[in-house]
Amino acid sequence: MSQPTQEEEILAQQALAEAARAEAGIEVTGGLSQGQIVRKRFFGHTGALIGLAVFAAIFLLAFTSVGAFGIPGWWKYNHVDVSPLVNDGVPTSSLWPLAWGEHPFGQDRIGRDLFAMTMRGAQQSITVMVLIGAIAGAVGAIVGGLAGYFRGWVEAVLMRLTDVIIIIPVLLLAAVVGQIANRRDEGSWIAGFASNNGVVILGVFLGFVLWVGLARLVRGEFLTLREREFVDAARISGASNARIIFKHILPNAVGVLIVNVTLTMSAAILLETALSYLGLGVKAPDTSLGLLVAQNQEAFATRPWLFWFPGLFIILICLSINFIGDGLRDAFDPRQKKFKAKTAVETARHSSTTAPVADASKGS
Repeated sequence: MSQPTQEEEILAQQALAEAARAEAGIEVTGGLSQGQIVRKRFFGHTGALIGLAVFAAIFLLAFTSVGAFGIPGWWKYNHVDVSPLVNDGVPTSSLWPLAWGEHPFGQDRIGRDLFAMTMRGAQQSITVMVLIGAIAGAVGAIVGGLAGYFRGWVEAVLMRLTDVIIIIPVLLLAAVVGQIANRRDEGSWIAGFASNNGVVILGVFLGFVLWVGLARLVRGEFLTLREREFVDAARISGASNARIIFKHILPNAVGVLIVNVTLTMSAAILLETALSYLGLGVKAPDTSLGLLVAQNQEAFATRPWLFWFPGLFIILICLSINFIGDGLRDAFDPRQKKFKAKTAVETARHSSTTAPVADASKGS
């Protein structure tokens, strides 16, 4: 029987080492780029994939069923249509036998379709969430990046501005803005625009207030990255400050940015829901998930489905966003990956016992 060559032994040892690292929970990335590594980690996160699928389903259902942006939907009712009560307003859907029915989520006491109202409420929550995430992410990244990179008086001014905004009672100011945005008078063009775009006004305002925590995190990341060797090399090569910030530092801080924007979006949904529940956010004839819960809380004992479905969609949206954020955190930060210490010890012992056997076979 022929003895293995030195090349075959090296290949076998490399394969054994890769298998040991994989079994111990140490990720083997090979020659993958940073984007490919992040994508691989994210799509390997079961919770993140479930959250992404649930949120995508809710998004498509909400925006295609009752229509949006002037485009009609496939559902025959909208959130203000009143129709005769069917089955005394009880939901017509059932799991067994599987049936959808005329009003799958039921009707309220005056005959409005709860499915249409819930989908409209989900639209409002998602709109506010996206606006807050986009604005807070952009402002937080710019303010935090400038403060962390330039230091000195720039950092002092921007961080003092951040401190001032942090002490502002967000809930109180949001309540005031919500009241102004839902005025129905025609006193001025501002009031007219706000009355027709109340959710947009509320989302923009909250976005310009909720960026402060993100700015502090981005600043800390920039303070670390600005001292790295690749930044010094960019300075020596003559790169401008703008190029260093946006081309070299920001891509390396994008993990912190994306993860915290996701968590901010989840908190934004709860904030909008709380304002609407208190009667300070979206007002009739428009609707939102929080407003539906507030309007139907007294009917919980007699007509509980009016409370269940809006509450269920609030929970599903928040959980799905949180799961997506958790997956993004693990994808961008490999240190979050759990290390299987017990498996690593067993693998090391196995490698130490197989090494003498390999040496003996090589000597023979």
